[in-house]
Amino acid sequence: MGVPRSFRAAVLGGLAAALTLSACTAEPLERVADPGTTAVPSATAEETSPSAGLQGYYEQQIAWEKCGDFECSEVTVPLSYDEPDGESITLAVKRLVSKDPAARVGSLLVNPGGPGSPGVELVDAAPTMFSENLRAAYDVVGFDPRGVGSSTPVDCVSDAELDRLRSVEYDTETQDGLAAYAADAKLIADGCAQNTGELIGHVDTESAARDMDILRAVLGEDKLDYLGYSYGTFLGATYADLFPGNVGRLVLDGAMDPSLSSHETTLAQAVGFEKSLRAYVADCQGGPDCPLTGSVDDGVKQVQTLLEVAGDTPLPTSSDRDLTASLAFSGIITPLYDSASWFVLTAALDQAINSNDGSQLLFLADLMAGREPDGTYPNNSTEANWAVNCLDFPSTGDPALWQQEAAELEKAAPTFGPLMGYGDMLCEQWPAKGDAERGPLTAEGSAPIMVIGTTGDPATPYEWSVSLADQLENGFLVTFEGEGHTAYGRSNDCIVRAVDDFLVEGVVPQDGLTC
Repeated sequence: MGVPRSFRAAVLGGLAAALTLSACTAEPLERVADPGTTAVPSATAEETSPSAGLQGYYEQQIAWEKCGDFECSEVTVPLSYDEPDGESITLAVKRLVSKDPAARVGSLLVNPGGPGSPGVELVDAAPTMFSENLRAAYDVVGFDPRGVGSSTPVDCVSDAELDRLRSVEYDTETQDGLAAYAADAKLIADGCAQNTGELIGHVDTESAARDMDILRAVLGEDKLDYLGYSYGTFLGATYADLFPGNVGRLVLDGAMDPSLSSHETTLAQAVGFEKSLRAYVADCQGGPDCPLTGSVDDGVKQVQTLLEVAGDTPLPTSSDRDLTASLAFSGIITPLYDSASWFVLTAALDQAINSNDGSQLLFLADLMAGREPDGTYPNNSTEANWAVNCLDFPSTGDPALWQQEAAELEKAAPTFGPLMGYGDMLCEQWPAKGDAERGPLTAEGSAPIMVIGTTGDPATPYEWSVSLADQLENGFLVTFEGEGHTAYGRSNDCIVRAVDDFLVEGVVPQDGLTC
C-alpha cells in the first residue's frame, strides 16, 4: 500500500529503507468487552489527569482551516516533558471529517509507520484506503510526529548529500572502509546537531506517545481511538503502556516487538525479506517473462549476483546517477512490501539483468526514499528515521560486537544481510544519547487492544505481532494469511470487517481469528 515502511532504517550506505489529523465530538459508543474476559478496571484520576505544568497544552484550542478536501491545523507540545515550562514545538495535524455526522463515533488518530513517515499523508490516502463505514464513524486524524515532515523538523544533510549517502558503499571488512563509514556517520550526526538544535534529543518514541495524549485531549476525546501501522504499532503500544486508562479502541497492524534489541530487530527483518524474496521468486518463475531461471535457489542466486555486480560496477541508468548495490537493494525490497507490486519488481529485474539498465530499480529506490525526479526530498523521512532510532536504540558502543552481528546477518540472510550490518555506527556518533531500554509493554489495565499480524510480512515479521499480543495484558491477535506488509487497507473483507466492527462498534472478534 506504499504508506507503512520498515521500522529499522537507521543505516547509511544506501539502506535508507533497510529496514524503508476544536472539533465537536459525540459520546463514544459503549465498549463491548470480549465475553471470554473480565471487565477492564477503570483508570484512576492520577492516571488520566495531566500534571499542572502540562495543563495549558491539554487545554489549548485547535483552529481548523480548509486545505483542499481536508482540514489542517497545528498543535503545540513541550519540547521536553521533563521541562514543560520550557521551549515548545508544533505538530502538523490534518483530518478528514466524518462523512455522516449522525453516525460519528469520534476522532480516529492514525499513524503510517516509519519512524519518520508523515502522518498527514495517511489522511490523504484515507478516502480510498479506509472503508466507508470507518469514514462515516470517524474524523480520520493524522499528525506528523515530532521531528517529522511539517511538524518542527529534524534537519541533517542537504539533498545532494543525502543522494550520496544513499548510494555509497563501505567495505566493512577493511579498516579503511570502516573509517569511511564512521566519517560519514559523524558528518550526519554533526549536521543533525547543527541544523536541528535541542530537538535532536527529544524525538524519541516515548515523547511522541505523550504528544498523542495531548492530541487526544485537544480533539475533545476522553479515550484515544487509534490505528497504527508498522512502527506506528510501537508508538501505539508505548501510548497504551503510558496511559492505559486513556486507551479506547486501539488497532496495531503489522506489529513491532518492543522487547527486541536493535540487532534482533534488524536480524528478523533481514530474514523476513529473505523469505519474501523466495516467495516472490517462486511466484515469478510460475508466470511468463520472469528473468530468474532455474529453481528458486537459482533465482535467488541471480538476485545476489545482480547486487554483487552493481557493487563492483554500478549499472547505468537513464539519469545521471548509476545504480549501486545500495540503491539496488532499496529498489528490490520496495516492491517486496506488497505482493500486488511484485510484477513491478519483475520488470525492473528483467531490465537490470538482461539489459544492464538500472533505471527501474533506481526509480523504486527513490520511491522508497521519497526523492523527486528533480533531486529534491519533499519530506525528511530518512533523517527523522535516523534520529528516532538512535534515541530509541542507543548504540552498544562495541565494534567487536558489531562485527559479530554483521557476520550473523550475512549468514542468516545471504542476499540482504551483507548490506544491513553496522547500523549502530551512526548511533555511536549521535549528538544526543538516548536512555531508552527495550522490554515488553503490558499496558496493564487497558481496554482490549487489537494486534494484526500478516504471516508473510517481511518488514514486521508475523512472530512480532504474536509476541506483542501476548505481552499486552488485554491484547488479542488477528491473523491475515498472506504476503506483504500490514493488512488493513490491502488484504481482504475479513480483515476489514474485524477492524471496522472493533473500531466502530467495539466488538472483539472470536479468539484466534484468522483471515
